[in-house]
Amino acid sequence: MKELDRLIEILCAERGESVPALKEDKKADYFRALTNVRPPMPVSEEFLRLQDKYLSERTREKGVADVNKFDYTGGVALWRGDITRLNADAVVNACNPALLGCFAPLHNCIDNVIHSAAGVQVRLDCNEIMRGGSEPNGRVRVTKAYNLPSKFIFHTVGPQVTGKVTEENKKDLEKCYLSCLEKAREMKIKSIAFCCISTGVYGYPQKEACALAVRTVKTRLAGIKDGLKVIFDVFTEEDEALYERELFKKA
Repeated sequence: MKELDRLIEILCAERGESVPALKEDKKADYFRALTNVRPPMPVSEEFLRLQDKYLSERTREKGVADVNKFDYTGGVALWRGDITRLNADAVVNACNPALLGCFAPLHNCIDNVIHSAAGVQVRLDCNEIMRGGSEPNGRVRVTKAYNLPSKFIFHTVGPQVTGKVTEENKKDLEKCYLSCLEKAREMKIKSIAFCCISTGVYGYPQKEACALAVRTVKTRLAGIKDGLKVIFDVFTEEDEALYERELFKKA
């Protein structure tokens, strides 16, 4: 693929490196790894044009999951799969306090996955927002989604849990969901997809995080009838089972 070869060439040149000999099936991962470690510095129009063409083609290959066709109960739906396939108005990214994305090459955290599929513009936008600062837990920042099927990315920092979940941890996680829901209302968007905030490397127990997330969202939707559709996006069968029990259990 000529676009991919040229993209790798540009990124290697930025780093003062020669392009290594790569097998065809390794080029996509190498390109992603290079973008993962790339600092938020200016980028050429040529790179953006080629990157956007390449990433939009990858999005088409993965297939877009249409949130308008999901089954909603009380305004809430559950879907298991890659959040970067969803055409929700907004997808939620569980990010770190620097808000610049994950710099670990090919790391499988949601932060890395979203930035990799959306494009380097997201890191540039976040850098412009943060200007070297640190984002507190529970707030939300918004960028465009660029090469994702969604329109916006909502970036929120969840609590890190070491040991037992504290009351502060609970309040911070609740703030993440409430801040995103309030921002969705302010922006008059119609659908938002949540990942499982803080349950990865941040250590929040899945079962407790699921119960809090579902309770918070259901309470908010019951209190403000504005037609917002909420999708809980999960990636593992374990999380899917947790959310199914929590969402559809009888009172």
